[in-house]
Amino acid sequence: MTDKGKSPSPAHRRFKPYPSYKDSGVEWLGKIPEHWKTLALKRICRLGYGDSLAADERRDGDFEVYGSNGPVGVHDRSNSLGPCLVVGRKGSFGKINYSQNPVFAIDTTFFIDSRYSSVDLRWLYFALTWLRLDSISKDSAIPGLDREDAYACFVPVCSVEEQREVASFLDRETAKIDALIEKKERLIELLQEKRTALITQAVTKGLDPSVFMKDSGVEWIERIPGSWKVYPLFTVAREKEKRNIGNQVQNVLSLSYGKIINKDVDDNFGLLPESFETYQIVNEGNIILRLTDLQNDKRSLRVGLVRNQGIITSAYICLDFFRDIDPPYAFYLLYAYDITKVFYSLGGGVRQTMKFEDLKWL
Repeated sequence: MTDKGKSPSPAHRRFKPYPSYKDSGVEWLGKIPEHWKTLALKRICRLGYGDSLAADERRDGDFEVYGSNGPVGVHDRSNSLGPCLVVGRKGSFGKINYSQNPVFAIDTTFFIDSRYSSVDLRWLYFALTWLRLDSISKDSAIPGLDREDAYACFVPVCSVEEQREVASFLDRETAKIDALIEKKERLIELLQEKRTALITQAVTKGLDPSVFMKDSGVEWIERIPGSWKVYPLFTVAREKEKRNIGNQVQNVLSLSYGKIINKDVDDNFGLLPESFETYQIVNEGNIILRLTDLQNDKRSLRVGLVRNQGIITSAYICLDFFRDIDPPYAFYLLYAYDITKVFYSLGGGVRQTMKFEDLKWL
Protein backbone atom coordinates (compact mmCIF):
# COMPACT_ATOMS: atom_id res chain seq x y z
CA MET A 1 0.00 0.00 0.00
CA THR A 2 1.12 3.59 -0.59
CA ASP A 3 0.47 6.78 1.32
CA LYS A 4 -2.55 8.73 0.14
CA GLY A 5 -1.66 11.28 -2.52
CA LYS A 6 1.71 9.68 -3.35
CA SER A 7 2.53 7.80 -6.53
CA PRO A 8 3.41 4.13 -6.16
CA SER A 9 7.14 3.39 -6.11
CA PRO A 10 8.67 1.57 -9.14
CA ALA A 11 8.77 -1.63 -7.09
CA HIS A 12 5.08 -1.36 -6.24
CA ARG A 13 4.16 -0.70 -9.87
CA ARG A 14 6.17 -3.67 -11.07
CA PHE A 15 5.24 -6.38 -8.57
CA LYS A 16 1.72 -7.36 -7.72
CA PRO A 17 1.06 -7.88 -4.01
CA TYR A 18 -0.05 -11.27 -2.70
CA PRO A 19 -3.71 -11.52 -1.66
CA SER A 20 -2.89 -11.48 2.04
CA TYR A 21 0.03 -11.27 4.44
CA LYS A 22 0.75 -12.37 7.99
CA ASP A 23 3.21 -11.54 10.72
CA SER A 24 6.41 -13.57 10.25
CA GLY A 25 7.00 -13.77 13.99
CA VAL A 26 10.46 -12.27 13.43
CA GLU A 27 10.66 -8.58 14.34
CA TRP A 28 13.18 -7.49 11.70
CA LEU A 29 11.48 -9.54 8.96
CA GLY A 30 8.01 -8.09 9.37
CA LYS A 31 5.15 -9.51 7.30
CA ILE A 32 5.37 -12.31 4.74
CA PRO A 33 2.78 -13.77 2.29
CA GLU A 34 0.05 -15.73 4.06
CA HIS A 35 1.03 -19.09 2.52
CA TRP A 36 4.76 -18.77 3.34
CA LYS A 37 6.44 -20.14 6.46
CA THR A 38 9.17 -18.78 8.68
CA LEU A 39 11.64 -21.55 9.43
CA ALA A 40 14.99 -21.73 11.18
CA LEU A 41 17.80 -22.59 8.79
CA LYS A 42 18.33 -25.94 10.54
CA ARG A 43 14.80 -26.94 9.43
CA ILE A 44 15.58 -26.62 5.71
CA CYS A 45 19.23 -27.62 5.27
CA ARG A 46 22.31 -29.11 6.88
CA LEU A 47 25.70 -27.45 6.76
CA GLY A 48 28.24 -30.19 6.05
CA TYR A 49 31.86 -29.63 7.04
CA GLY A 50 34.44 -29.47 4.25
CA ASP A 51 37.50 -31.75 4.32
CA SER A 52 41.17 -30.96 4.73
CA LEU A 53 43.21 -31.06 1.53
CA ALA A 54 46.91 -30.21 1.63
CA ALA A 55 48.48 -28.68 -1.46
CA ASP A 56 50.68 -31.74 -2.02
CA GLU A 57 47.58 -33.97 -1.90
CA ARG A 58 45.82 -32.26 -4.78
CA ARG A 59 45.78 -34.08 -8.08
CA ASP A 60 44.66 -32.51 -11.35
CA GLY A 61 41.12 -33.47 -12.17
CA ASP A 62 37.69 -32.25 -13.24
CA PHE A 63 36.40 -31.04 -9.86
CA GLU A 64 36.90 -27.49 -8.60
CA VAL A 65 38.29 -27.06 -5.11
CA TYR A 66 36.43 -24.41 -3.11
CA GLY A 67 37.79 -22.43 -0.18
CA SER A 68 35.95 -19.83 1.87
CA ASN A 69 36.49 -17.20 -0.83
CA GLY A 70 35.65 -19.33 -3.87
CA PRO A 71 37.53 -21.67 -6.28
CA VAL A 72 41.21 -22.24 -5.39
CA GLY A 73 42.18 -25.06 -7.78
CA VAL A 74 41.11 -28.48 -9.07
CA HIS A 75 41.17 -32.04 -7.76
CA ASP A 76 40.39 -35.51 -9.07
CA ARG A 77 37.52 -36.13 -6.67
CA SER A 78 34.67 -34.26 -5.01
CA ASN A 79 33.03 -34.42 -1.60
CA SER A 80 29.69 -32.92 -2.66
CA LEU A 81 26.99 -33.53 -5.20
CA GLY A 82 26.03 -30.99 -7.82
CA PRO A 83 24.45 -28.51 -7.63
CA CYS A 84 25.77 -27.34 -4.29
CA LEU A 85 26.42 -24.31 -2.13
CA VAL A 86 29.76 -23.62 -0.44
CA VAL A 87 29.61 -21.30 2.59
CA GLY A 88 32.74 -19.69 4.03
CA ARG A 89 33.37 -20.93 7.57
CA LYS A 90 36.73 -19.27 8.32
CA GLY A 91 38.43 -16.28 6.75
CA SER A 92 35.78 -14.97 4.33
CA PHE A 93 33.11 -16.42 6.59
CA GLY A 94 29.52 -16.31 5.46
CA LYS A 95 30.40 -15.81 1.80
CA ILE A 96 28.11 -17.92 -0.41
CA ASN A 97 29.26 -19.65 -3.62
CA TYR A 98 27.03 -21.69 -5.93
CA SER A 99 28.21 -24.44 -8.27
CA GLN A 100 26.08 -26.39 -10.70
CA ASN A 101 28.61 -29.23 -10.52
CA PRO A 102 30.07 -31.35 -7.71
CA VAL A 103 33.06 -29.73 -5.96
CA PHE A 104 35.62 -30.49 -3.28
CA ALA A 105 34.88 -28.18 -0.32
CA ILE A 106 37.92 -27.74 1.94
CA ASP A 107 37.91 -27.47 5.72
CA THR A 108 37.48 -23.68 5.84
CA THR A 109 33.95 -24.11 4.48
CA PHE A 110 30.52 -25.65 4.96
CA PHE A 111 28.73 -27.15 1.98
CA ILE A 112 25.08 -27.90 1.17
CA ASP A 113 23.88 -30.24 -1.58
CA SER A 114 20.66 -32.15 -2.33
CA ARG A 115 21.45 -34.71 0.38
CA TYR A 116 21.34 -31.97 2.99
CA SER A 117 18.53 -29.72 1.78
CA SER A 118 14.75 -29.85 1.32
CA VAL A 119 14.65 -26.65 -0.77
CA ASP A 120 15.76 -25.48 -4.21
CA LEU A 121 19.47 -24.77 -3.91
CA ARG A 122 19.53 -21.87 -6.33
CA TRP A 123 16.77 -20.21 -4.30
CA LEU A 124 18.69 -20.99 -1.11
CA TYR A 125 21.75 -19.28 -2.59
CA PHE A 126 19.80 -16.03 -2.92
CA ALA A 127 18.14 -16.52 0.49
CA LEU A 128 21.49 -16.99 2.26
CA THR A 129 23.04 -14.07 0.36
CA TRP A 130 20.16 -11.90 1.62
CA LEU A 131 20.50 -13.33 5.13
CA ARG A 132 24.09 -11.95 5.42
CA LEU A 133 25.68 -14.77 7.38
CA ASP A 134 28.91 -12.76 7.32
CA SER A 135 27.44 -10.58 10.07
CA ILE A 136 27.54 -13.52 12.48
CA SER A 137 30.95 -14.10 14.07
CA LYS A 138 32.42 -15.55 17.21
CA ASP A 139 34.94 -13.33 18.99
CA SER A 140 38.27 -14.94 18.21
CA ALA A 141 41.63 -14.26 16.59
CA ILE A 142 40.27 -15.63 13.29
CA PRO A 143 36.63 -14.59 12.69
CA GLY A 144 34.42 -17.51 11.73
CA LEU A 145 30.87 -18.73 11.24
CA ASP A 146 29.55 -21.07 13.91
CA ARG A 147 27.17 -23.70 12.55
CA GLU A 148 24.72 -23.49 15.42
CA ASP A 149 24.54 -19.71 15.10
CA ALA A 150 23.77 -20.08 11.41
CA TYR A 151 21.15 -22.74 12.11
CA ALA A 152 19.31 -20.33 14.44
CA CYS A 153 18.74 -17.78 11.65
CA PHE A 154 15.19 -17.54 10.28
CA VAL A 155 14.31 -17.66 6.58
CA PRO A 156 10.91 -16.97 4.92
CA VAL A 157 10.15 -20.15 2.94
CA CYS A 158 7.70 -20.70 0.08
CA SER A 159 6.87 -23.85 -1.91
CA VAL A 160 9.62 -25.47 -4.02
CA GLU A 161 7.74 -24.51 -7.19
CA GLU A 162 7.64 -20.87 -6.09
CA GLN A 163 11.27 -21.05 -5.01
CA ARG A 164 12.22 -22.03 -8.56
CA GLU A 165 10.20 -19.14 -9.96
CA VAL A 166 11.91 -16.73 -7.57
CA ALA A 167 15.38 -18.11 -8.38
CA SER A 168 14.71 -17.91 -12.13
CA PHE A 169 13.51 -14.32 -11.79
CA LEU A 170 16.56 -13.31 -9.72
CA ASP A 171 18.97 -15.03 -12.12
CA ARG A 172 17.50 -13.05 -14.99
CA GLU A 173 17.30 -9.69 -13.23
CA THR A 174 20.65 -9.84 -11.44
CA ALA A 175 22.33 -10.78 -14.74
CA LYS A 176 21.00 -7.52 -16.20
CA ILE A 177 22.30 -5.59 -13.19
CA ASP A 178 25.72 -7.31 -13.37
CA ALA A 179 25.98 -6.44 -17.07
CA LEU A 180 25.15 -2.82 -16.30
CA ILE A 181 27.73 -2.72 -13.48
CA GLU A 182 30.37 -4.13 -15.85
CA LYS A 183 29.62 -1.39 -18.39
CA LYS A 184 29.74 1.30 -15.71
CA GLU A 185 33.03 -0.03 -14.34
CA ARG A 186 34.52 0.05 -17.83
CA LEU A 187 33.24 3.62 -18.27
CA ILE A 188 34.82 4.63 -14.94
CA GLU A 189 38.09 3.01 -16.03
CA LEU A 190 38.06 4.94 -19.31
CA LEU A 191 37.24 8.21 -17.53
CA GLN A 192 40.11 7.64 -15.09
CA GLU A 193 42.46 7.07 -18.02
CA LYS A 194 41.18 10.26 -19.67
CA ARG A 195 41.64 12.17 -16.41
CA THR A 196 45.23 10.94 -16.08
CA ALA A 197 46.02 11.85 -19.70
CA LEU A 198 44.41 15.29 -19.33
CA ILE A 199 46.38 16.21 -16.19
CA THR A 200 49.67 14.89 -17.58
CA GLN A 201 49.19 16.66 -20.91
CA ALA A 202 48.36 20.02 -19.30
CA VAL A 203 51.22 20.11 -16.78
CA THR A 204 53.93 18.82 -19.14
CA LYS A 205 52.81 20.17 -22.56
CA GLY A 206 50.72 23.24 -21.70
CA LEU A 207 47.41 24.32 -23.18
CA ASP A 208 48.50 25.53 -26.63
CA PRO A 209 49.15 22.62 -29.02
CA SER A 210 50.52 24.97 -31.72
CA VAL A 211 53.64 26.17 -29.86
CA PHE A 212 57.17 25.08 -30.74
CA MET A 213 58.22 22.02 -28.73
CA LYS A 214 61.68 20.91 -27.62
CA ASP A 215 63.18 17.86 -25.94
CA SER A 216 62.88 18.12 -22.15
CA GLY A 217 65.79 15.80 -21.45
CA VAL A 218 63.48 13.83 -19.15
CA GLU A 219 62.60 10.43 -20.55
CA TRP A 220 59.04 10.10 -19.30
CA ILE A 221 58.07 13.71 -20.14
CA GLU A 222 59.76 13.81 -23.58
CA ARG A 223 58.91 17.13 -25.33
CA ILE A 224 57.87 20.39 -23.66
CA PRO A 225 57.02 23.90 -24.97
CA GLY A 226 60.11 25.72 -26.25
CA SER A 227 59.81 28.56 -23.73
CA TRP A 228 59.65 26.20 -20.73
CA LYS A 229 62.66 25.28 -18.60
CA VAL A 230 63.63 22.18 -16.62
CA TYR A 231 65.01 22.56 -13.09
CA PRO A 232 66.03 20.00 -10.50
CA LEU A 233 63.52 20.00 -7.65
CA PHE A 234 65.87 21.43 -5.00
CA THR A 235 66.29 24.66 -7.00
CA VAL A 236 62.56 25.45 -6.84
CA ALA A 237 61.45 23.81 -3.60
CA ARG A 238 62.85 23.12 -0.16
CA GLU A 239 61.92 20.48 2.36
CA LYS A 240 60.08 22.07 5.24
CA GLU A 241 60.51 20.47 8.65
CA LYS A 242 58.88 22.44 11.46
CA ARG A 243 57.97 20.33 14.48
CA ASN A 244 54.85 21.13 16.51
CA ILE A 245 56.84 21.86 19.68
CA GLY A 246 54.58 22.77 22.57
CA ASN A 247 51.52 21.69 20.57
CA GLN A 248 51.27 25.15 19.00
CA VAL A 249 48.83 23.90 16.34
CA GLN A 250 45.87 21.64 17.13
CA ASN A 251 44.36 21.11 13.65
CA VAL A 252 45.34 17.55 12.72
CA LEU A 253 45.49 16.81 8.98
CA SER A 254 45.63 13.58 7.00
CA LEU A 255 46.46 12.62 3.41
CA SER A 256 43.52 10.66 2.03
CA TYR A 257 43.04 9.66 -1.63
CA GLY A 258 45.18 12.55 -2.87
CA LYS A 259 43.53 15.16 -0.64
CA ILE A 260 44.62 16.79 2.59
CA ILE A 261 41.67 16.55 4.97
CA ASN A 262 40.98 17.46 8.59
CA LYS A 263 41.27 14.39 10.80
CA ASP A 264 38.79 13.74 13.60
CA VAL A 265 41.05 12.62 16.46
CA ASP A 266 38.03 11.56 18.51
CA ASP A 267 36.82 8.81 16.16
CA ASN A 268 39.61 6.43 17.28
CA PHE A 269 40.14 5.30 13.68
CA GLY A 270 43.81 4.61 12.95
CA LEU A 271 46.85 4.97 15.16
CA LEU A 272 47.46 8.23 17.01
CA PRO A 273 50.68 9.34 18.73
CA GLU A 274 50.93 9.93 22.46
CA SER A 275 51.75 13.56 21.67
CA PHE A 276 51.21 15.64 18.54
CA GLU A 277 54.51 17.40 19.24
CA THR A 278 56.10 14.82 16.94
CA TYR A 279 53.94 16.06 14.04
CA GLN A 280 55.13 18.76 11.64
CA ILE A 281 53.41 22.10 11.04
CA VAL A 282 52.29 22.71 7.45
CA ASN A 283 50.80 25.82 5.84
CA GLU A 284 48.58 26.67 2.90
CA GLY A 285 50.41 26.02 -0.37
CA ASN A 286 52.71 23.32 1.01
CA ILE A 287 52.69 20.00 -0.82
CA ILE A 288 52.72 16.70 1.08
CA LEU A 289 54.20 13.49 -0.31
CA ARG A 290 53.73 10.08 1.30
CA LEU A 291 56.60 8.08 -0.16
CA THR A 292 56.61 5.09 2.18
CA ASP A 293 55.93 1.42 1.43
CA LEU A 294 56.52 1.96 -2.30
CA GLN A 295 57.13 -1.71 -3.04
CA ASN A 296 53.96 -3.02 -1.45
CA ASP A 297 51.34 -0.37 -2.24
CA LYS A 298 51.14 0.83 -5.83
CA ARG A 299 47.53 2.00 -5.75
CA SER A 300 47.46 4.82 -3.21
CA LEU A 301 47.57 8.48 -4.20
CA ARG A 302 50.66 9.94 -2.56
CA VAL A 303 50.55 13.71 -3.21
CA GLY A 304 48.32 16.33 -1.56
CA LEU A 305 48.04 20.14 -1.52
CA VAL A 306 47.67 21.82 1.89
CA ARG A 307 44.84 24.40 1.88
CA ASN A 308 44.90 25.48 5.53
CA GLN A 309 47.41 25.41 8.38
CA GLY A 310 47.61 22.26 10.42
CA ILE A 311 49.85 19.43 11.58
CA ILE A 312 50.57 16.15 9.84
CA THR A 313 52.76 13.15 10.57
CA SER A 314 56.49 13.75 10.16
CA ALA A 315 56.72 10.51 8.18
CA TYR A 316 55.56 12.54 5.16
CA ILE A 317 57.70 14.92 3.11
CA CYS A 318 56.55 18.56 3.12
CA LEU A 319 57.66 20.72 0.17
CA ASP A 320 57.67 24.50 0.19
CA PHE A 321 57.97 25.98 -3.34
CA PHE A 322 59.78 29.33 -3.43
CA ARG A 323 60.69 30.14 -7.06
CA ASP A 324 57.68 31.71 -8.78
CA ILE A 325 55.79 28.43 -8.93
CA ASP A 326 52.06 28.45 -8.24
CA PRO A 327 51.36 25.80 -5.55
CA PRO A 328 48.23 24.34 -7.28
CA TYR A 329 50.27 23.96 -10.50
CA ALA A 330 53.14 22.33 -8.58
CA PHE A 331 50.60 20.00 -6.99
CA TYR A 332 49.21 18.89 -10.36
CA LEU A 333 52.73 18.43 -11.71
CA LEU A 334 53.70 16.12 -8.82
CA TYR A 335 50.24 14.53 -8.99
CA ALA A 336 51.03 13.66 -12.62
CA TYR A 337 54.23 12.01 -11.43
CA ASP A 338 52.13 10.11 -8.91
CA ILE A 339 49.36 8.80 -11.19
CA THR A 340 51.84 7.81 -13.91
CA LYS A 341 53.82 5.87 -11.27
CA VAL A 342 57.08 7.80 -11.65
CA PHE A 343 57.87 7.59 -7.93
CA TYR A 344 57.85 3.80 -8.02
CA SER A 345 60.59 3.71 -10.64
CA LEU A 346 62.67 6.13 -8.55
CA GLY A 347 62.13 4.00 -5.46
CA GLY A 348 63.19 0.74 -7.09
CA GLY A 349 65.46 -1.91 -5.62
CA VAL A 350 65.22 -2.75 -1.94
CA ARG A 351 64.15 0.75 -0.83
CA GLN A 352 60.58 1.12 0.32
CA THR A 353 60.80 4.74 1.45
CA MET A 354 62.00 7.87 -0.37
CA LYS A 355 63.36 10.95 1.37
CA PHE A 356 63.96 14.47 0.07
CA GLU A 357 67.54 13.48 -0.72
CA ASP A 358 66.11 10.90 -3.14
CA LEU A 359 63.87 13.52 -4.77
CA LYS A 360 66.08 16.62 -4.92
CA TRP A 361 67.43 15.90 -8.44
CA LEU A 362 64.01 15.05 -9.88
